[in-house]
Amino acid sequence: MGQTHVMALRAVGRWLLGGSLVLVGTAHLTVARDAFRAQVPDWLPGENVIIVASGVVEIAFGLSLVLLTRHRVLVGWLVAAFFLAVLPGNISQLVTHTDAFGLDTDRARAVRLFFQPVLVAWALWCTGAWEAYRHWRGRRRVRMLDR
Repeated sequence: MGQTHVMALRAVGRWLLGGSLVLVGTAHLTVARDAFRAQVPDWLPGENVIIVASGVVEIAFGLSLVLLTRHRVLVGWLVAAFFLAVLPGNISQLVTHTDAFGLDTDRARAVRLFFQPVLVAWALWCTGAWEAYRHWRGRRRVRMLDR
């Protein structure tokens, strides 16, 4: 597959991920607020603030994935970090056996946890962030060998 095809696939991946984040972020602020409460661990104070803030962040990241070109790699790393940051909420939902989003069994809640690394990888791949990191590491290694 040529470089042009890879770039086109990455663009489609960014648009899909960005659109998904905008939709989910909007749901945080509107129709699914109660369902998102299930993901806020009991030990975190201010669940409404967390739900609203995470919704706003998801919308901002979604729009950034679609609209920004200059800072695409940085956005990829930030989105990947966000997906890691919300993982404790997903774990909490499993541990507390809380139903939401059709996840009404521990098995369903556990299976969802396996998709978190997929989301992280998707964010890094579609923005070229992982490739940029590998390039940076390679250049750094060469400089270390030249010393």
